Amino acid sequence: MHIELTITTHSPGETFALGQALGEIVSTGTVVAMTGVLGSGKTLFVQGVARGLEVPEAYYITSPSYTLVNEYPGRYSLYHADLYRLTHTDDIESTGLYDMLHKDGLVVIEWAERMVREYLAEHVAVHFEIRQEAVREIWLRGYGQHCNNLLRELEKISKFNIPKI
Repeated sequence: MHIELTITTHSPGETFALGQALGEIVSTGTVVAMTGVLGSGKTLFVQGVARGLEVPEAYYITSPSYTLVNEYPGRYSLYHADLYRLTHTDDIESTGLYDMLHKDGLVVIEWAERMVREYLAEHVAVHFEIRQEAVREIWLRGYGQHCNNLLRELEKISKFNIPKI
């Protein structure tokens, strides 16, 4: 059984706040696998996650398109990967990302559809769709008990009107 949520954000601030809410409740060892077209809000969401993890504001969270993986200190480490420029699974293996999936901390992956699915046994899948200029529809789906529990907790957060599907 998977828990699924659909959340519509109406501004970049709401997308950031959703990420921050997730960062505030997430526990170490969680993997977040994000998909969506360029400009759909993935990096903004990660910036919110970082604030929720208490990554110091001195760290500007950018998409690691060229460095592939950035690590930030917080309540626990945030590993932010961007697989946009990678085309082969061998390229992904050389980043060390698969090893990071087994470390303490939170791993957030942009363009996760480029990964080998077997490495994402337990994770939160987050998909971003552009509906209008500032409106995003964000689908979250839990894979595994830990991630389903995380989404149940996110669903309870009162600052979001999260409809059940």
